[in-house]
Formats: sequence, structure tokens, C-alpha cells
Amino acid sequence: MGPRILIVDDEGDFIELVKFRLGGLGYEFLVASDGVQALTQARQFKPDLILLDILLPDLDGLSVCEILRRQPSTKKIPVIFMSALTGDVTRRSANLHAQDFFTKPLDLPKLQQRIADLLQHDATAN
Repeated sequence: MGPRILIVDDEGDFIELVKFRLGGLGYEFLVASDGVQALTQARQFKPDLILLDILLPDLDGLSVCEILRRQPSTKKIPVIFMSALTGDVTRRSANLHAQDFFTKPLDLPKLQQRIADLLQHDATAN
């Protein structure tokens, strides 16, 4: 079984696109469509990496990331934010809690490389 990635986005088509583009790389996928589900999935399954949208129902991605960072069992999970928001404030806020920020539409080859880099770094750190 390969590394487990939690994809959090409220757009099902977007999740399917990401899964399709990353699917041949040996990853296992978990999916959440809102912030509350994301926290539940992260706590229960301890993914190796989280792709997290900022604009979500219930609880936004920035809040989800802050909560994950406060909990010992999830604080070290790498997070990559994905968002259509492009403002400097959003990017600065996201960078305080995440390893990277990708603007939608995603540059999927760059995202693939960043995921591989983070997972490789995580594997060598353990």
C-alpha cells in the first residue's frame, strides 16, 4: 500500500480530477468534502499528506489546518493548500500552517513533484 493522501474539497469533480491525475503514482486516497469530515478523516486514518481547499462548508481550510497543528497526532502531517483565492493575505495565512499553496486551476505536474518531495522528506525524517 502506498502513501495515503487526504483530498479535501467540496467540489466532487475537482477531487476526481486530482485522483485521476495522481492515481497512477501508487497513492491511496481518502476524501472529505467539508472541514469537519477532514478533521475526522485525519484523526482516524493519519494520512501521509493532506491536500486542503481553503473555501469549505462548515469549517474553512485555514481553521482545519490550525486545529490539525494543535493536535499531537496530526500536527506533523504535511498540508498543501489548494485554492482559487489568490490574495497575499490568504497566501501568508496559509503559509503559516502549510508546506505549500497551489492556486486553482492547479499546475498538476508541479503538484505531483511537490507531493513526491514532501513524502520523500517525511519518509527520511522518520
